[in-house]
Amino acid sequence: MKFLTWILLLPLLSFSQTVEEVALKAETKLRSIQSIQANFEQTLYPSSLSTPFKERGKFYLKKPVLMRWEYKEPEEKIFLYKEGVFLIYYPEDKELVQSAVSKETYESEVLSLLSGKKSLMNNYTVEFSPFPSENQNSWKLKLTPLEENEYSSILLEINEKTWLIQRAIFFDWTGNKSEFHFSQIKTNVSLPQKLFELELPADVEIFKDEPVKKSG
Repeated sequence: MKFLTWILLLPLLSFSQTVEEVALKAETKLRSIQSIQANFEQTLYPSSLSTPFKERGKFYLKKPVLMRWEYKEPEEKIFLYKEGVFLIYYPEDKELVQSAVSKETYESEVLSLLSGKKSLMNNYTVEFSPFPSENQNSWKLKLTPLEENEYSSILLEINEKTWLIQRAIFFDWTGNKSEFHFSQIKTNVSLPQKLFELELPADVEIFKDEPVKKSG
């Protein structure tokens, strides 16, 4: 009888806080942070392929709007956001790609979510979603955009102790899935301004993409 009572109480224990409380605490924590440094693993699951594509590296965020991704594997590249522009630099090829903010949907969404700039309750329908995870000490949320966009839903895994986002999974309307996993997260570290500058060789080739407006 005691065992049965314990089983029945498990859902209540797991969801001792409302989804609104979890969303608000996560936002409050993220907004209080001025900088983030972390290792990341990014995995793309294309709907047309059976094998996912994985990349790894280091991530840096400095408020208000500076972001740098240093990809180490499988190809070295630097992804930088500053002054409303995304820059992707390929050192081996000596190529720089410049594109407008709306061109990179997932990365810009990551910036908004990690910085706490985007209110969860005001921009999404938020609900608990117990998707598979190796970390049991986390809140798992499903976000459905209130306004139609390139993505249909987002899953967030939030650490119960730190209230930081450990994992973000994006689903677009074409069936593709992009997953970001963050580890060894450090907050409020001193990040020099030069970290968000690119040292380019004189013979670098520059390509400029035209901005693509978001739908909705």
